[in-house]
Amino acid sequence: MDVVPFRTPGLGDTSYLLVHEGIGVLVDPQRDIDRFLGAAAERDVTLRFVADTHLHNDYVSGAWQAARRTGAELVMPAGAAPAYPHIPAFHMEDIRGEAGLVLRPVHTPGHTPEHTSYLVLIDGEPVAVFSGGSLLVGAAGRTDLLGEERAGSLARLQHRSLHRLADLPRDVLVLPTHGGGSFCTVSEPGPATSTIGAEADGNPLLAVRAPEEFARRLLAHPQPIPAFYRRMGPVNVRGGPPMPSLDVPVLAASRLPAHVQVVDMRPRRAMAAGFLPGSVGIELDDDFGSWAGWLLSYRTPLVLVAERGQDVAEAVTQLARVGLDAVAGVVTDLTGMETVSFRVAGLDAAARVARRPGVQVLDVRMPSEYEEGVVPGSFRRFLPDLFVKGPPKGLDPTRPVLVACASGRRSAIAASRLRAWGHAPVVLSGAGVPELAERLVEAPAEVRGGSRP
Repeated sequence: MDVVPFRTPGLGDTSYLLVHEGIGVLVDPQRDIDRFLGAAAERDVTLRFVADTHLHNDYVSGAWQAARRTGAELVMPAGAAPAYPHIPAFHMEDIRGEAGLVLRPVHTPGHTPEHTSYLVLIDGEPVAVFSGGSLLVGAAGRTDLLGEERAGSLARLQHRSLHRLADLPRDVLVLPTHGGGSFCTVSEPGPATSTIGAEADGNPLLAVRAPEEFARRLLAHPQPIPAFYRRMGPVNVRGGPPMPSLDVPVLAASRLPAHVQVVDMRPRRAMAAGFLPGSVGIELDDDFGSWAGWLLSYRTPLVLVAERGQDVAEAVTQLARVGLDAVAGVVTDLTGMETVSFRVAGLDAAARVARRPGVQVLDVRMPSEYEEGVVPGSFRRFLPDLFVKGPPKGLDPTRPVLVACASGRRSAIAASRLRAWGHAPVVLSGAGVPELAERLVEAPAEVRGGSRP
């Protein structure tokens, strides 16, 4: 048996291709299925099964499309009841393949009600379990993604599910879908894969014996839920359409279609030097699609602004993974266009700015990050809330505002929005709020704006 992982860093997820004697099982694939099917073809593998462990909240699944294209049998949790043909996976009812390969569904509700893990048996011996969003490496999948009112009940079910999986043989390989960087996990896991024995010995959540205490710990520190999550479940019930074309037309900046949202994907310093008024700056990185899905409207087509040579196909792929398919084109030349700008500053320069009289500081991190350090007197508004609620009350557009997060990525996004509201932002880049707070420890609070959270 061989297991080929496919890591998607921006989503914090891993898909898997399991290969046994030329037979393949594809588990939890994202929508861009060519990378999975290409790997199978390179290995001369016949795809026998495609399986989803649950109705995914964080991406459009590619399982249905992969099964349709290859003729593989599509396996879905029995409780998912999607609107397309599939084999329903019932608890402990084996699904048999060739060459001694068996998938044994194990109902593991918690992350979602229908969640099902798949125990892999070769010639009757359990060798691996695809645990999806149930048992993770040093952690567990979140149980609050379907709403606060169901979170406690699902957490108690998650407790039972984790212990159900922990009863498997110790040498069984644990292959979770969610991992570091995913908003579907309740804590920061370690390596991508593990074993039942290692989790039984070291996963702190498995040490909690009482379901109520487990639920309390799991839900003690609520994390934000990306806005696009509420769209993914219904899409995956219906079955997502095939990937859109990655070839988008090059447009002239002076002749953009009406009623589009412009997304500037250039590096922050290039964007800061001059970008189209009203555009949202989300520099291309692994989590480009996640931030776009969280912050942008699904009702409005997108136009990208890119540097020549930037990987536009990668941007379109990331957008498609979260269901943003309407990309009208890309602009690579802003010559002659009216632009606006903001300033980008390193830590030393930013500290000098913050010490000037009248300068305001805006912290756009999530509240759970405040314990790492804050700038006294700063305004605080988590980046997605800035897009929904607008700037904090009292943030004065006539005074400079230094925007900070942990590295400058979220601050640059915030700066593009603040600029549209008439503010003159300065972005702290290459450092974060804790480092800035240390530099300002001797500066009186009033020179940083004297503002409240």
